[in-house]
Amino acid sequence: MSYSVKGKRVAILAANGFEESELQSPRQTLKAAGAEVEIVSAEKDTVKAWAKTDWGDDYPVDRALAEASADDYDMLIIPGGLFNPDSLRSDTDALNFTRRFFEQHKPVGAICHGPWVLISAGVINGRDVTSYPSIKDDLVNAGANWHDQEVVCENGLVTSRSPEDLEAFNNKLIEELAEGKHKRQVA
Repeated sequence: MSYSVKGKRVAILAANGFEESELQSPRQTLKAAGAEVEIVSAEKDTVKAWAKTDWGDDYPVDRALAEASADDYDMLIIPGGLFNPDSLRSDTDALNFTRRFFEQHKPVGAICHGPWVLISAGVINGRDVTSYPSIKDDLVNAGANWHDQEVVCENGLVTSRSPEDLEAFNNKLIEELAEGKHKRQVA
């Protein structure tokens, strides 16, 4: 089935240390499908990737987190890596930004350790999710229903385990973005 995302706007929330492939792959896939994709960050000018075992490339920040509004986007994506979600979950602006997507019933994607941000934003209780296996207990303790699957989607919330699952994650992101708001996607 073909889904149109042309003209839809997507925010990728990133701090230094995001897993490079988990930002780069969804961004390329969504852009190729016609979506506008912006990197939103509290970092100035650029944000630095982590590429599996060492620092990766610098990516230009398109919008400062302090100036970003969920009102301007149709979807939020939170890449993983260890450093990225750990930084974001202690940033009040990042948590408020994340929470607003749920309040507006908009689709959200999180991969690998990205669901840590969802825990700290208080939007994970009772939701079906997956993640990198090492944070399974964190999600379960926050009230989520954890599943060991390449991608789990529930009412606009798309989660995946790791870079190995990016193809399934990207396909589901496009589908959910095309569908738009989900009434049951709530904070």
